[in-house]
Amino acid sequence: MSVGGPSRQAALLPLLLAVVLPLSCSTISIDEARNELIKREKMARLGGQLVLKEEEEQANGKLMTFKKAEITEAMRTQRFPPSMHFFQAKKLIEESEVFHILKKMPKGAALHLHDFGMVDVDWLVKNVTYRPHCHICFTAKGTLWFKFAHPTPPTPSQEGCSKWILLEQYRKDLKNVTEFDNSLLKNFTLMTENPEMTYANQSAVWARFETIFTTITGLVHYAPVFRDYIFQGLEEFYLDNVIYLELRAKLSQVYELNGETHDEAWSVKTYKEVAEVFAKDHPDFLGLKLIYSDRRFKNVSVIKTSVKTAMALRTSFPTMVAGFDLVGHEDTGHTLYYYRDALLIPTLEGVKLPYFLHAGETDWQGTSIDDNLLDALILNSTRIGHGFALSKHPAVMEDLKKRDIPIEVCPISNQVLKLVTDLRIHPATAFMAVGYPMVISSDDPAFFGAKGLTHDFYEVFMGIGGMDADLRTLKQLATNSIKYSAMLPTEKKTAMKIWEKTWDNFIHDLIKK
Repeated sequence: MSVGGPSRQAALLPLLLAVVLPLSCSTISIDEARNELIKREKMARLGGQLVLKEEEEQANGKLMTFKKAEITEAMRTQRFPPSMHFFQAKKLIEESEVFHILKKMPKGAALHLHDFGMVDVDWLVKNVTYRPHCHICFTAKGTLWFKFAHPTPPTPSQEGCSKWILLEQYRKDLKNVTEFDNSLLKNFTLMTENPEMTYANQSAVWARFETIFTTITGLVHYAPVFRDYIFQGLEEFYLDNVIYLELRAKLSQVYELNGETHDEAWSVKTYKEVAEVFAKDHPDFLGLKLIYSDRRFKNVSVIKTSVKTAMALRTSFPTMVAGFDLVGHEDTGHTLYYYRDALLIPTLEGVKLPYFLHAGETDWQGTSIDDNLLDALILNSTRIGHGFALSKHPAVMEDLKKRDIPIEVCPISNQVLKLVTDLRIHPATAFMAVGYPMVISSDDPAFFGAKGLTHDFYEVFMGIGGMDADLRTLKQLATNSIKYSAMLPTEKKTAMKIWEKTWDNFIHDLIKK
């Protein structure tokens, strides 16, 4: 008998009928099954189990109308900001009605910020570089250094640096001061019209990124500027409806006009004093805490000293110093395992020093760098900075979720530093879909041309969350920022009361819009 003959066809017939008949005769059951799956997925999403009040439902309807209109138009024009590089999308984002709504939204806390990447660089140029006794130095490599001194700073010891020039006099001799100031702005940010061409790879963008910190060091570590910078940073985030901050701070030496320098304790005390002054005029502002940090390029003995410094600072300033972290380009820096002897010191000495470790800020799966996520878990990190590679580590992801350890997602930073191009495929899309604990922050917004948290919230709400993200998602992210902060339980309770009041006002205003 030939293959596929009558007997074979007769045998297949009952099987085909078993498959086809339910599909043709049970349309309702198919719809019911589909709706059940949709319901389950909605419940699993970040914020999916929140029950909105009647006013919130009305506000959500308005918000989602704007969101659907913007996404529908983007699908027509193929110009969707989250799919574009932020430098090219920024103008489009700031024209968005959704962006303007998010700007007014009380966002709670910013938990992943670096101390000197938070203030609009326009303020540095127009305010700080115009102060008396500010000197500039041009290096052979084309970078800039600044120093405040009277009458002049010491001759630069660094090879290739010109003599110090008083900026006030330098500007007087220029024909076009505006052009010079614009050139300073370019030196203080990563922004460029053609980011893909300007930064060919991660090494190129990170090299430029690190140079900016070097460039502004002489400005921001001058004691009077140091104080004003902290205040300005609090002001900018407060205006963006953020009421509490946690800063990764290296606490490098701060200097006076006469060359006198201050230590880490002086810096922590100054942060505390400035925050208290700010709070007097902003009664719903809840302050800040510091995560003492050092760079992951140093040898183990240096990091041992830094860990011990963090322990001492936390003892001296228990309400200000939240813990410790290692910062810098993860791909080229040392691993957490390399620093294990240093990071185990608190445990061996019976001292509690919470860690807030950067881990998984890499695309290199299966490398020792990638293993930082494993060691961050083992070291019981309170939160995970970025956690970009977490989806590649299901066991780590499962354990972190069981322990309710969140990741700090900084979407614009991840894109600008070339971990991902289109934010619609950011790993956080999967994290949000399963309700993984997370908070949204902005890393170094000033260097990216962003301000506060709103730009990052927009990218998450519109791109990473897609059409399924609604007011529940936003509410969960805002409350998460308080829940997962390093505030004391009593402080969190106060924070939630303040946030809920401003949230209710936001909802009321949105309904009236």
